[in-house]
Order: sequence, then structure tokens, then C-alpha cells
Amino acid sequence: MSCATGSDSFEASDEPGTVRVPSTVRCDEQLTMGLRAVCAKLGLDPVGARLLRNANNAVFQLARDPVVVRLVTLPSYVPRARLAVAAATVFAEHDVPAIRLLSGAAQPVRAGDHVATVWQAVPPTGPPPGGADLAGLLRAVHAVPLPSRALPGWDPLADFDNRVRHTTTMAVADRDFLLCRSAELAAAVAELSFALPMAVLHGDAHLGNVIPGPQRPVLCDFDSCAVGPPEWDLTPVAVGNVRFDRPAAHQRDFIEIYGFDVRDWDGFEVLHDIRDLKLIAGVFPRAGSPPAVEAEFDRRMASLRAGRRFERWRTVRR
Repeated sequence: MSCATGSDSFEASDEPGTVRVPSTVRCDEQLTMGLRAVCAKLGLDPVGARLLRNANNAVFQLARDPVVVRLVTLPSYVPRARLAVAAATVFAEHDVPAIRLLSGAAQPVRAGDHVATVWQAVPPTGPPPGGADLAGLLRAVHAVPLPSRALPGWDPLADFDNRVRHTTTMAVADRDFLLCRSAELAAAVAELSFALPMAVLHGDAHLGNVIPGPQRPVLCDFDSCAVGPPEWDLTPVAVGNVRFDRPAAHQRDFIEIYGFDVRDWDGFEVLHDIRDLKLIAGVFPRAGSPPAVEAEFDRRMASLRAGRRFERWRTVRR
């Protein structure tokens, strides 16, 4: 089993930017045991598997089967695995262009103490996706008929609050600030009047969650799917344009294809601020974080404290 990093992971990343921190993804004994247990249960071969990412999930690309395994690394992430399965099932039923679960297995897969979701691999061989591609995919997601009882109601801050409380290496002052800011935004979002009708949401709709598949681009990473206001799915592209200096063409093409500019809606500022919290969670401090990750966390915290909504941030890879 190889523990090298790879560029073909379908795991979500931070918004694209310019700074990358070289790192080695650690493949410890617990992850190895988990992958072997899941593969044994499904009759898959773990030999030569590559660990692509180890963040919220340990994501393995199998070498001898066209399969990706997302191994849950903490008990608190198991509900997110169940949500990903529910969303993938809904998307398959309505032919939304998205990654598909491996058929023939009850999911999430449980093998002893280990839990995983298992997916059909999609070779990232198509042209790089752009704003128009993401907009088209979101139109398909938002067109899924309601009610969708398989998916929860939108709650953009519950998972963030949980992560803050369980981040043991964060300074108390930072933790208190983030929880206070989250509470302020929860109150603000409850007062918003949304312009678009409620819909099925992807929940984390940026270009890092689009795979340029050989036939067409497809969506991935369904841990945040919900039923709620489509404005939320339109926010990451706009915020990414501000925070990470994305090409203006992505925003222009996205708006043209989707047909709505969320920046013109009077509640956008609140959603922008919530998205900023989601982005800072991507660089939360933890044991062994590279210095560049710690520096970027400090940069983003300074921006939030000072209310600098248009300051550029850097992307870092753990």
C-alpha cells in the first residue's frame, strides 16, 4: 500500500489558490487495518492502494479495482458518511451528474469498528471544469423534486460549531471568537428572506468538488447536502473570487449559465460571512500542522477580527 499523495482525489479541497505546502499523507496502522477490513468485506484488493488525502476522511484510490474508498477517521464523522450515501442515492435516482456509490454493497460499509463509503472511481481525464460547468451541475441538483425526506434541512453552522469545539489545539481566545461570530451569523441568517425557492443543495459548491470526467464533469463530496436556499450554493464561487482571486471568467460564466447573481441579493453579505467561517475551518490548527497552515489560520483570523471581507487569502495543502 502506497501512502503517496495524489492529484486525482475527489475529496474536497480548499478553494484553489497559489500557495501549496508539500506534505506526506500519513498512512498509519489504523488506516491500513481499516482499508483492509473494508476491502475484505467487499471482495476488493487493497494491494497498491494510494492514500490520496487524510482530512475528514482517509481517501484511498485502489490500484487493482476502479474504486475509491473514503474511510471515516472519527466517530463524529459517521453521520456525514450516512448523509453522503443518502445524497448520492437521491442524485442517482434523478440522474444528476455526480459520482456514484459502488453498487451491490450496503452503505456506509461497516467492517468491525471501521466505517467507509465506497465509490466508483472517475478518471479526471476531461478538460479542467469552469464556472459554466459548475453552474450547470447546480441547476441539475436544484431541479431535484421536493420534498426530499432523505436529506436534512439546511443548517450551515452546526457542523462548524462542532468542529470548533472539538479542535483541541486551538487557542481559547480564537475558539471563543469563532463561536461568538457563528452565533451572530446564525441569528442573522434566520432573519433573511431568500429570493429563490427552496431546493436540494450540494452545500459546498466550489470547483474543487467537480471532477473533469471522461464523458462530462461530475459533482463529488456530498457531506454537506441538504434542503435549503439555492443562494447558499451560489455563494462559494462569489466568495472564492474575492478571497482567492479566481479568474473573473469563472464568475461571469457561472452567472450566465445559472441565471442569478447572488451578489445582487441583499442577504449575500451574511452568506459571505458564513462561507468565510467554512474556509477558516479548512486551516484549523492541529497537531503536526505545517507552519504555512498555522500562518494562514492566523491570517484568516486577523481578517475576520478586523472585518476585512475583501482581503486575499492563500490556499494551503496540509
